[in-house]
Amino acid sequence: MLLDVRRLRVAFRFDGKTSVPVRNVSFSVPEKGRVALVGESGCGKSLTSLAIGGLVDRAEISGEIAGRPRISYVFQNPMQSLNPVMKAGRQIAEAFPRGRKPQYTVGRLLADVGLPPDAAAKYPCQLSGGQQQRVMIAMALAADPDLLIADEPTTALDVTTQKDVLDLIDRVARERGTAVLLITHNLGLVAQYSDLVNVMYAGEIVESGPVAEVLSSPRHPYTQGLLAAVPRLDAPKDAPLEDIPGTVPPPTDWPEGCAFHPRCPKARPECSSPLFAQCPQMAP
Repeated sequence: MLLDVRRLRVAFRFDGKTSVPVRNVSFSVPEKGRVALVGESGCGKSLTSLAIGGLVDRAEISGEIAGRPRISYVFQNPMQSLNPVMKAGRQIAEAFPRGRKPQYTVGRLLADVGLPPDAAAKYPCQLSGGQQQRVMIAMALAADPDLLIADEPTTALDVTTQKDVLDLIDRVARERGTAVLLITHNLGLVAQYSDLVNVMYAGEIVESGPVAEVLSSPRHPYTQGLLAAVPRLDAPKDAPLEDIPGTVPPPTDWPEGCAFHPRCPKARPECSSPLFAQCPQMAP
């Protein structure tokens, strides 16, 4: 197993209070695997990925992270991640591993992500959003990672560019034997770009398994809600879009029992009991 996360907990202390936005999270990423972490904004997905790479400051982190592969990140907003006063080629070169000869040149990386050689001499503001994200992918590949973590990599991109970027990540990962952890809120993307899925809500993994199994027979009401919210091309034009009522509560106010029960259409009285750490429907 390339990466094995067990009972990961991320806590912050402030004003004498403790906030635990990630709690008891366990999942694995196999060698060359394609794994998804899915959930709404505020569920703890990005914080989980940052904690795996040791990129969270001033937090109390506990649990086990076995494997420790070389990790590269592709973040969701390249304009905020790229240095605006540094040319693209130099930023890619800065990502080369220290202490050993790079496997690729800047020109080769640009070609691999579908950018012309002259993109190396351009500043981020001279590139489109899709081109900026391709530079981010080239930077991630420059580090020769074992695991590529793509955190909502298509945010703010148009639909056509979104598909191009996701296809690119999938292609280069397969060609280089790199595992991918895709973080997204869209279960529709998971079906095409992942083999295993972990559904996250309120800082916890509420359902996980092979993509085909989870998408065809979702057990947790939250997974069912996410799946129902994916627009269908065969739906009538006047059909209302499905949604999940309410919002994800803040980490300082996680509900007792099954955290989803205040928003769940199938909630029963026992769902709010502290004795139930998970949805009763998930019980064996």
